Amino acid sequence: MLNIHWPDTISNSLLWERTNQLPAEEEIRKRRWKLIGHTLRKSSNCITRQALTWNPEEKRKRGRPKNTLRRILEADMKRMNNN
Repeated sequence: MLNIHWPDTISNSLLWERTNQLPAEEEIRKRRWKLIGHTLRKSSNCITRQALTWNPEEKRKRGRPKNTLRRILEADMKRMNNN
């Protein structure tokens, strides 16, 4: 397969180039933004659109805060602005 045999090693970027695929991380990010685009085009009273700005009013649990879609999107936007 791809003329790569057991003792040979290649980098992930070279493997993605040879197979004409995107890294999984980029594919997930691309699909996430596609979903957000669909969600933001819905009406403002739609429950899926309200879920983006919803802030639960319960006491926070111990430990690291959970990754929410909102936090992930904010991190993506920061990463995009830095590049």
